[in-house]
Amino acid sequence: MGGVLSGFAAIWVIATVGYLLARGRVLGEAAPEVLGRLVFFVATPALLFVTLSRTSLDRIVTGALLVFVVATILAALIHTLVARLVWRRGAGRTTIGALGASYVNAANLGLPIAAYVLGDVSLVVPVLLFQVLLAAPFALTVLDLASGRGRPSPRSVALLPARNPIMIASAAGIAVAASGWTPPALLLEPFELVGAAAVPGALLAFGMSVPGARPLHPGPEAPDRYLAVALKVIVQPALAYLIGRFLFGLDDAALFAAVVTSALPAAQNVFVFALRYRESETLARDVVMLSTLASALTMIVAAVFLT
Repeated sequence: MGGVLSGFAAIWVIATVGYLLARGRVLGEAAPEVLGRLVFFVATPALLFVTLSRTSLDRIVTGALLVFVVATILAALIHTLVARLVWRRGAGRTTIGALGASYVNAANLGLPIAAYVLGDVSLVVPVLLFQVLLAAPFALTVLDLASGRGRPSPRSVALLPARNPIMIASAAGIAVAASGWTPPALLLEPFELVGAAAVPGALLAFGMSVPGARPLHPGPEAPDRYLAVALKVIVQPALAYLIGRFLFGLDDAALFAAVVTSALPAAQNVFVFALRYRESETLARDVVMLSTLASALTMIVAAVFLT
């Protein structure tokens, strides 16, 4: 439980610094967008390349991961069906909402929680791999198409993920890990230095967007916001528990890992993606903020009843 609280404390301290910078107008009004683009195009690819290049590929597919994947797909699908069929939302807004409902904070919060609550950092690495290699490419492809002009050709659609810096870096990291080659420290050091800015950079950009925000305000995005938050902090971990317990028959440790990873809040990358594509930034920010507050209680409850 201490790891849960310390992980959330780190998030809110850094986000608060971003908030104070914005309130004091230290970096100017364009700072959140510029910082968001820096995180998306430079820092996050560097972090993923270093992380994935050092990952042992023989522990990726586990029962806990399969449960997490199924719960994630179901949460995203529920949001997508409601947004598209009931509320008639556009593809871009629907995608941001579905990401907020299912795309977890596996890096800056998932890693410390895996270390201090689950006792094994490697348990969150498969989640990170699934998100950056499958979930993110699919979502970013939809966002690319939704933000483009005209009807793209099948070839251009197939090449969209290949033009994404996050996907390129992830593929490169996996290739290095699969090759068995250990890059020299001198080669990796620049990537480590730049990649270290990814998590705090995303949190600072998030904090800078908060001044003037009213995450509980009524408005046209309120239904999307509350549905995404409810799916993220209640439905997704509940699905993980039910699927892991009754369909997969996971042991207690694996079940706890599946529930905790599913209960992680929406990732700051959802907001970074929204900034990148200029799509539903307010919705992304509000979902990240509210889910980060609410998911702490979900994970504490999980720790109490499943350990």
